[in-house]
This record gives sequence, C-alpha cells and structure tokens, in this order.
Amino acid sequence: MNLETLQRAMAAAIMQPLTADEAMRAETPDGRSMAELAESFIAANSRLTAFERLEIYNRQYWFRVLGALAEDFPALKAVVGVEAFERLSVAYLKEHPSRSFTLRNLGSRLAEWLAAHPGYAGRRHRLALDVARIEWAFVEAFDSANLAPLTAAEVARLDGSSRLVLQPHLQLMALDYPADDLVLGLHAGQKRGASEAGVRPEDGPTMPARLPRLRRKATWLAAHRVELSVYYRRLEREEFLTLAALRKGRTLGAALEAGFEGSVLEEARRPEKVSKWFATWAELGWLCASADETEDSDRR
Repeated sequence: MNLETLQRAMAAAIMQPLTADEAMRAETPDGRSMAELAESFIAANSRLTAFERLEIYNRQYWFRVLGALAEDFPALKAVVGVEAFERLSVAYLKEHPSRSFTLRNLGSRLAEWLAAHPGYAGRRHRLALDVARIEWAFVEAFDSANLAPLTAAEVARLDGSSRLVLQPHLQLMALDYPADDLVLGLHAGQKRGASEAGVRPEDGPTMPARLPRLRRKATWLAAHRVELSVYYRRLEREEFLTLAALRKGRTLGAALEAGFEGSVLEEARRPEKVSKWFATWAELGWLCASADETEDSDRR
C-alpha cells in the first residue's frame, strides 16, 4: 500500500458515519471487514487493537464536524430539535464532507441541501430553511472581504450607465418568514463559543424549541459587517431587487428598472425613495466602484 492509497483508505474509514451508539462501523461501505482494513495499515499496541485505534480518529472526526455545524447553526438546531439536527447534519456531511483546510466552509451548502431534502426539517421546513440562510449569511458577512466604498462625491456622480460593485460581505436574502428577530433571539440565549475538538457539546433539550407565533410573510433582508460586528437590516422589496440586480452586474439604470418592476409604489414617490436608499447605502459603505468605473475615473 503506497502513501496515497493508505491516506485514502484511512480517510474513507474515518469519514464513515458512526453507529447509533457512536462507535465505528464493523464493515466498510463495500462490505469489507473494518477490523481487517485497520490491521492493514495500523499496528495494535498493548492496550488497543488496530480497530480500536482507528475508531478514535473516526469518533474524533465526527464529533468535531458535528460540533462545528452546531456552532454555526445554533438557531437551526433549536428550530428542528437536537436529534433532528444531528440526523440532518450526518446526512448532509455524507454528501458534502469536509473538503477544506478550515471548518469555516463546512456549512456553505447546508441551506441549498436542506432545500432539496425537506424531510429532515419536518413541519418547520420552510422556517428552518430561512433560519439556515440567515445563519450562513452571518458567517459570510463576518469574514468576507471589505472593499473601499465610494465616497459621497463619487456617489453624487453616478448616472444610469454606472456599474457598481456591492461589498462582498453584504449578503442579500429573500425569505418566506421574518425570521431575523427569531434567529437573533435564539442566538442570544445560547453560547456560541467553540467547543474543544473531540468533546461532545451539551445538547440540552432534544425537542424543537418553543417558538413565538411567526406567520409567513415575504421578507427581504441584508446582512452586513461594520468593523467586527454583523448586523441585519430589513429591506423593502424594491430596494432588495435593485441591490440584487446591481450584484448581477446590471447598470444602475437597469437595476432600478428591475427593482420597480411590478411595484405598486406611485412613480411620483420613487425618486425620493431611491434617494433615501442611496443615502443609507453610502453611509453603510455598501457601494464600491467596479474595475471599469475605477479605470474610467483614473483616465478622467
């Protein structure tokens, strides 16, 4: 067994899900004996068999990745319940195992995966999906890049042909529920500190949390960073659509057309509304110049 083969065999064994009682499985996915596989590249010692030594790594891997997801999605865990959250976490990680040197990226596809697997969240699926989106937006907003924002003078020079770049840390969400306050409330009631690798976190109640009555209502939300703190801000539908169009690379004029398409807001009131948006966006530093705009400015 060469080094690459050994590494792949060990990784496959370590990343295989644990049994219900948190032990290593007796067989590999293709039916081979796990004990025999372990003996092919791990030596027993005076206290532990090869299987038992490999099991330590298998358990440590799963305790760590499950703990990492629970740290990043505490509100989702509260909404669906501890047992359901662990089931969905294991199922998700089987399809999307850790592929990065950092656990930061572990939950990057969880919301997308949950949308395709509604059964794992039960009757609260649509709410759970919104909660997952909000919590991942927190991660993205916290550590994504921060570009130099446009100055007030640069904002004043914009016209319909201008192309803008939004701050990378700005996250835009279209939700079925106004779930941002719920998430903030659940976060406030839980400790978000990192757990030690290999130590099972205290799970607490296994049933979903008792939640305040929350009715479905289309909600548009932005998550953004100010210094080292993440904030959520509700957006108007037209504001959200305009920002989303700008993010797709549309000109300012085209983005505003997209933002007000189908709007019931009177046309006479729209210029004032847009002016307020831009004042807020500029104050928060959300608007940046595209590379083309920067080059044009340099030439001028």
